[in-house]
Amino acid sequence: MKKSLLTLITAFLCSLTALAQIPNNSFENWTTVGTYEVPNGWGTLNHSTAIGSVFTVTKATPGNPGNFYMKITSKTIGTAVVGGIAVSGKLDSINMKAKSGFPYTGQPFSFTGRWQHMIYGTSQGSLKATLTKWNSALSKRDTIATASHTLSGMAMSWANFTINFAYKSSNLPDSCIIELRSSGSNPTNNDYLWVDNLAFNGTAAGINTVTSEFATVALYPNPASQQVELAMNLTSQQTVNVQVIDLTGKTLLTKSYNDVIGEVNQKLDISDLSAGTYFVKISSEKGNTVKKLIVK
Repeated sequence: MKKSLLTLITAFLCSLTALAQIPNNSFENWTTVGTYEVPNGWGTLNHSTAIGSVFTVTKATPGNPGNFYMKITSKTIGTAVVGGIAVSGKLDSINMKAKSGFPYTGQPFSFTGRWQHMIYGTSQGSLKATLTKWNSALSKRDTIATASHTLSGMAMSWANFTINFAYKSSNLPDSCIIELRSSGSNPTNNDYLWVDNLAFNGTAAGINTVTSEFATVALYPNPASQQVELAMNLTSQQTVNVQVIDLTGKTLLTKSYNDVIGEVNQKLDISDLSAGTYFVKISSEKGNTVKKLIVK
């Protein structure tokens, strides 16, 4: 009984750790520093602008969800407008870039959250999450993947966002940096980006990586509406598993083809899928690859 209880507690704690991928991701925790507050785990310019009692990152309520969310606002300081910025980790206030991030070893499909945003000029803000890995041989950080989005238009009420990662390498990262900006290179006073409930969703292990066991893999037509044909050329006999996965990482369709070799063509019925973007993961015991599928 004690062992079972311990197992349940361990599983529960592990689940909490899995959910808390991004430090202070819902901006519920803030620390008071003199006359201002800063979100725990995030770097801002507040320490630099406090002398003028101007703050580009502030706590606001109610959250969506939760009690609080983070307001990032470009502000006029003296004769210049300073763009609002928040980074996960430490911010270099000279070059306005992140100096560090937080430990992270996942391979997510997407960077998601809730936002509101608007600009008063022409220089749109942006969101960017970068996964990196330390290269000990070259003493530098290699970029594993980025999820980057420049804002467009405006969102005057809370809306969900999803930004997909583009992978440059199949290596596991060891850290992540998130940069949130209310303006671009030419900020206007009061440009803003409000964010809450940040998260990473899905698993993209093997994305954009084709092993030698899959000589070719193709989906056509693409975009498709009712069915799509999967064409594979396998260099050895193997059992192939196919999964259709949505942007949150949920598997919606699975198929298996046993002991196939050479040129293989199979039709997938996608008539039950809603219009949108999906990933088709083709895997076997000898390798895997992921293809993007657009359903119209």
